[in-house]
Amino acid sequence: MHSSASYTNRRTWTRILAGCGLSTLLQTTLTVAVAQQSKAPETPAQQAKRYFDGVNKQVLEMAQDFPADKYDFRLRKEMRSFGEVIVHVMSGNFYAAKTARSEKANWDEVNPKTYRTKADIVTAFQKSIADCAAALKAHPIAESKSIEPWIGVMQHSSEHYGLLVAYYRANGLVPPVSRPKSK
Repeated sequence: MHSSASYTNRRTWTRILAGCGLSTLLQTTLTVAVAQQSKAPETPAQQAKRYFDGVNKQVLEMAQDFPADKYDFRLRKEMRSFGEVIVHVMSGNFYAAKTARSEKANWDEVNPKTYRTKADIVTAFQKSIADCAAALKAHPIAESKSIEPWIGVMQHSSEHYGLLVAYYRANGLVPPVSRPKSK
């Protein structure tokens, strides 16, 4: 049997600990709320750039990670190889950058046969990302200017990102974004 003093002490400590937990929760919630209020909301142009950069980062990570000896792998004989898909996505980047600079651009002007190795493809893809960054810096997406071609290229690249996931899975590999994160 418990003495009433022991029971009262446990009850008091339970209340103190519950109060501390509630206090911590409220402080955390308040801190997050204040931090979110201090940030200005992103404009549609900033959101488009962030998403565009995000899909390019994921495709680049896959291009760097996929084994070089599997760059010629095709899901089916009539489909592009893994390396050719990366070059195709890169073509979209060059198209977007040229269009942003008001240059004449064709989506298919990048010939995949020009890029023979993984290193060639990764280097060229990095250049396409840098070209987009420079074009966006020099000619920012403005509300008065069409967000096209960025949205179209972003959608297209996202579709091919999904296709690249299938190339990974067909080879018994786990895409970088699906791997457990180290703590």
